[in-house]
Amino acid sequence: MRYSLLLFLVVLGFFSLTFAQGSYEDCCLRYVTSVSQHRIKNVVSYRQQVLDGSCNIRAIVFKMKKGRVFCANPKDKWVKLLIERIDKLSRQG
Repeated sequence: MRYSLLLFLVVLGFFSLTFAQGSYEDCCLRYVTSVSQHRIKNVVSYRQQVLDGSCNIRAIVFKMKKGRVFCANPKDKWVKLLIERIDKLSRQG
């Protein structure tokens, strides 16, 4: 009886760690401080990160052509301009 209870608690612990790690997987934890022109030219899309239980900062998550991502402060002027450019390109195509 004790071994089955111990096994159950160990398995429960592994599941809770797995779910806790998965909840932070798509969250930005900090912003980039500078961005090269090469990086800006390769941005194809973006999404907004909002404050919720697992994400503790507001951010714009930009996705580049090869799938790489970087996070930026939504209050920065260059971020707003890049969002406008991406929106304009997506309306055209």
